[in-house]
Amino acid sequence: MRIPHNEPLSSDIVDAKPAGKSSPERKCVLTGQHDARDELLRLAISPDGDVLPDVMARAPGRGAWIGVERQALEKAIANGKLKGALARAFKGAPLSIPADLPHRIEQALRRLVTDRLGIELRAGNVLLGTEKIAQGCRAGAVTFLGHACDAGSDGPNKLAQAWRVGEGAEGTGKKGTILPLDRAALSVALGRDNVVHLALTDSAAAARLEAPLQRLIHFLGNGTEAAESHTDQAANDDIDTKGE
Repeated sequence: MRIPHNEPLSSDIVDAKPAGKSSPERKCVLTGQHDARDELLRLAISPDGDVLPDVMARAPGRGAWIGVERQALEKAIANGKLKGALARAFKGAPLSIPADLPHRIEQALRRLVTDRLGIELRAGNVLLGTEKIAQGCRAGAVTFLGHACDAGSDGPNKLAQAWRVGEGAEGTGKKGTILPLDRAALSVALGRDNVVHLALTDSAAAARLEAPLQRLIHFLGNGTEAAESHTDQAANDDIDTKGE
């Protein structure tokens, strides 16, 4: 994506970190609230003038930042608030807001998470398979424990118990994360059949996953929405539960 050549808008991507800040701050054009750049989502204009998600914040030209949940974004599109905010942010450049912009944002954020999982798998930082994960948990080698949103309760509970034992954290309620991805999405991302649970064995890998994961969770609004929007009930009627 880029700003059309007849719109001489400066870039907002490269800048120095303010003193005492871990990352540059940006202001949400809808709420006016400032937050760390890594916690917001950048929008940019395509050559055709479409406003599109720039989740990696790499598109040249001026961008606009939002930090709202999907439901709030849909409302802002419907009532024209987003169009007005972007008109000011892009200084009158011709633009068009696709009707499916929220869906495009969600899909882009999901790809960030699944791509990161694939990278960490290739780097040898991911454990798959209930027994391998349980062994890693009990050995204190797990830094992140995740479960598909359509996983049953039994598998996550047993692995969480093994994790607490390995961490010496019995009685703390420490448990894994229900991911906003179903087993089908995880299986595609990791190139395995019926991926229900996964674990990361490297703290840096867990941190690299945490950033895009939290952005996706925030955009979806809550875990229930994530699970309901990405679970195919028809497919689940005949699921192989061996992975749990």
